[in-house]
Amino acid sequence: MSETYPRKNHCETLFAGHTPSSVGIDRKGTKKNVYVQEKFTFIAPYCAFSCVCAYFFVILQPKTKAMNLSPLLILTLVIGIIWFVPLVCRKIHVPSIVGFILAGIVIGPSVLNLVGESPTIKILGSLGMLYIMFQSGSEMDINDFKQYKYRSLFFGLCTFFIPFCLGLITSRYLLPYGWLPSLLLGAMYGSHTLMTYPIVSRYGVQKNVAVNITVGATMVAIILSLIVLAIVEGWHRSAQSIIEYAIQLSLLAIFLLSVLWLFPRFARMFFKRYRDPISEFMVVMLMLVGSALLADLAGLEGILGAFLCGVSLNRLLPNRSPLMNRINFVGNSIFVPLFLISVGLMIDIHAFWSGWTTVTIAIVMIITKLIGKGLSAWIAQVVFRFSKHERQLIFGLTHATAAGTLAIVTIAYQMGILSSDVLNASVLMILVLCTTASFISEHAAKELALQESAKLESDHEDDHWLLTSVGKDLRPTLREIGEMATLDNIEIKQSADWQDVSNMVEHTSKSVIVYHEAQPINTINRLVVAVPRYAEKERDFITCFGLVRRLAGELGAKVVFYATPDTQVALQAMCRRPGKYLRAAFRNMDGWEEVGIISQTIVENDMLILLSSRKSTASYNPLFERIPTMLTEHFTHFSSMVVYPEQLTGGPDMDTLLMEIPPASTTWSIITRVKRFLRKIWEAIRLKVKG
Repeated sequence: MSETYPRKNHCETLFAGHTPSSVGIDRKGTKKNVYVQEKFTFIAPYCAFSCVCAYFFVILQPKTKAMNLSPLLILTLVIGIIWFVPLVCRKIHVPSIVGFILAGIVIGPSVLNLVGESPTIKILGSLGMLYIMFQSGSEMDINDFKQYKYRSLFFGLCTFFIPFCLGLITSRYLLPYGWLPSLLLGAMYGSHTLMTYPIVSRYGVQKNVAVNITVGATMVAIILSLIVLAIVEGWHRSAQSIIEYAIQLSLLAIFLLSVLWLFPRFARMFFKRYRDPISEFMVVMLMLVGSALLADLAGLEGILGAFLCGVSLNRLLPNRSPLMNRINFVGNSIFVPLFLISVGLMIDIHAFWSGWTTVTIAIVMIITKLIGKGLSAWIAQVVFRFSKHERQLIFGLTHATAAGTLAIVTIAYQMGILSSDVLNASVLMILVLCTTASFISEHAAKELALQESAKLESDHEDDHWLLTSVGKDLRPTLREIGEMATLDNIEIKQSADWQDVSNMVEHTSKSVIVYHEAQPINTINRLVVAVPRYAEKERDFITCFGLVRRLAGELGAKVVFYATPDTQVALQAMCRRPGKYLRAAFRNMDGWEEVGIISQTIVENDMLILLSSRKSTASYNPLFERIPTMLTEHFTHFSSMVVYPEQLTGGPDMDTLLMEIPPASTTWSIITRVKRFLRKIWEAIRLKVKG
């Protein structure tokens, strides 16, 4: 019994349901202005009619009391909006984020006044904002984040302090306000919320380096804005006692310990013992809300707790896993739309026409935020050598704002530092910036997705895979592995024993993966890869390395290669490929007969990957025939994967490939030598203690 999954074009999957005309791009990749002009001509009369209706509804109609609608009718109305708005926005090429906010304005107190301040919508909307921050942390590439952490720190400082300083100047000398209100407004300009991250996730470019750096910088900007808020609060209020400070620090320690240490360990243990989809989903949601609650008790914002929760559970939630699909489905279809609708309900358009004060403040806010975040994105492009579309995506991600702005302005308004005009102006700023950020992020993400899809097609050209398991039926898990590793043209078969596997390998030229599961794959913490001598001479060596790299990226797992010194040279060069970096450790293994030694170093939550080969190939070793026995004797309690590369002639010249890969930098070479020296000292001390 086998299942075959043919390869799909990435662009066809990405823009499913849209013809090339519907995304504004023809089959050669050039933009089609004719279609856009025709669409605009068709929509223009309806836009003019909508503006006239808005004028009569909003400006001429006095505010009335909200209608007393039944909860079921409100629920029906909201669900209808969540269903209908994306359909309309897709037709007129407007991001759904804008549509949901406008729908909230229409049904809110400003226009039809159908729904007032609903506690239910407010609570679920708050959960939507928490979900956006959780998603940005859980989908972040941990390996890239570790590699570019200093870039994230640098950009985080730039994207906070440049708008912060501009905000101080404009608030102090243009509006004008005192130093306390100016500090709070500067912190508001410096912070941002990843409102448009669902757009990035929908186009599948969340692994882009620019996105990873921006997500890391978001955490820096949020922390700095909260520090400014705490300083202003302490300055404005009476001094706290030592006991109150001690309690606050204790709550902060409990928050960090729970989210970063306790939650991931509990989740890993839970996922190992229980396979119920509902239980897995609910435990993740419980940790999400619990992290936000602990952050709030510690005097921080809930969005910071949600983001750190996503980072701590990152390794346990691969992007293409069924659990992550369920989380994304519920969040993107319910929580995020409700949050955007709740933002629209807050906007009181009548306040903007009561005088020019609110509008003037809003204009200054919008221009200050756009200039500050735009200048920060330009600096990131120059320093990190990003492309134009990556700069646009950074700008689209960082100038949208919602939760952080509302928190700062609301607290300042309650303390009497800021007036109601600033509160109304900040809500108008949220509407405008979310609209501009949505359009910019949509355009940039689409262009990057098209570029990355072209690279993906070239990387996976003519790859064919056969996935199987021995004894236990693991076809759903094998499909999950195929999705995680982005394998194309896969065929899944079930094998009764290793004799069936041998027959498969002998009678097919495809790359074969034999998988044994001892624990769920999303709980794997490290990949231990055994590479035979001369494996770099094989045609499909690059493909097998790509399999390991993509699995490590999806799982957030560390990688340890066991290989001969000559093979390690090729592996280290492959790890340094531009755009396909892999941080890995290397251990010497003189021959395949030493594979059994790995059983002494492998630990819990490790997965063993053995690169084997067929007979009459450069890397073949007669000991490969003993792989089933070796796995049974030494690695029964560990998940394992045996990979038989596709063995055909005419592959790329490995020596030529290695010449194209840049050598390791001097700094990296020094760090590697120091680590080897320290490892030798540690081994000597350990042997002496044992002796």
